[in-house]
Amino acid sequence: MLKSTLKTLTVAAMLASSTLGAMAADYTLRATANSNENDEDYDGLVVFKNYVEAASNGAIEVELFIGTQLCSNGAECLQGVAEGTIDIYISTSGGASGIFPYVQVLDLPYLMADDRIAEHVLSGDFTRKMREMALEDSDNSIRLMTIGNTGGWRNFANTKHRIASPSDMEGLKIRTVVADLPQELVKALGASPTPIPWPELFTSFQTGVVEGSKNGITDIMNMKFPDAGLKFVTLDGHAYMGALWWMNNQKFLDMPEDQRRVVVDGFYALQQATFASPKRKSIAAYEEFVADGGDLYVPTPEEKAAFKEAATPVFDWFKGNVNRGDEILSALETSVAAAEEDINAARNADMK
Repeated sequence: MLKSTLKTLTVAAMLASSTLGAMAADYTLRATANSNENDEDYDGLVVFKNYVEAASNGAIEVELFIGTQLCSNGAECLQGVAEGTIDIYISTSGGASGIFPYVQVLDLPYLMADDRIAEHVLSGDFTRKMREMALEDSDNSIRLMTIGNTGGWRNFANTKHRIASPSDMEGLKIRTVVADLPQELVKALGASPTPIPWPELFTSFQTGVVEGSKNGITDIMNMKFPDAGLKFVTLDGHAYMGALWWMNNQKFLDMPEDQRRVVVDGFYALQQATFASPKRKSIAAYEEFVADGGDLYVPTPEEKAAFKEAATPVFDWFKGNVNRGDEILSALETSVAAAEEDINAARNADMK
């Protein structure tokens, strides 16, 4: 009887504690990512949730919705953020370009040389400039919190042959998102851009609807694209796969300053997690790709310069066709130059 009574009291205490814990949260943040638990976006959200809930002593609760439970595409999800039905959402540049076309600046090719440069740029004033522009253009409803990574670097991959020069792109049907800039890049390199929804891409490779894509290696291997015939990857690293993390601005501003600080620091932790995750995951992905018979090619500096030269028309297109394109490109180029100066100085100091 005593054992039974103690067990009942223990269960009651646990339930009471759980109820008090649930009541303790002053703010609940609903965060969604249209991906899965193998993705860098999920890694970032787990780190964010853990940090924010702990650092706020439970005053902030973070609910995660992975997949399409709350919304299914960039336009729909960002509308949810603007309306406040979604508090936090992660998009690619393609997913946000319909509302903020200038975010396509992240897809301009060969601007950032490596991870150190990209991470330095995205951690500074360039992201603040894009935040300011997005707030202006959304009537202060959608706030850019940070820019992380989702898949490493975009490289050209295809089912036909090794790509070592722009001429090797000639005539290939390359899958792109519906955003204009990636299509302009593919055309500038002599290939044929073919917008295909992500879920249809495996079958499109199998049937020859498309013959190539612009993806990072983790996406290629997670989706098992080599089984559909994708056997050639050229590591030209033409674009850093930026992940734009958006938040309902009013939800953020309604928090007291100490909790806003926790959220800002949480997004910093999230950003660092998404910077690191693709580096680790890509090691096994590259090994698996080569072990399965894939051809992995690293262009020489001269070959990469030829790709960059061939892509020059894309910059003119961007400045002439994208609203506020000159403004955001100038901000990015300024930040890249400053990052290169800082990092090269640090490298030189560390090599002495």
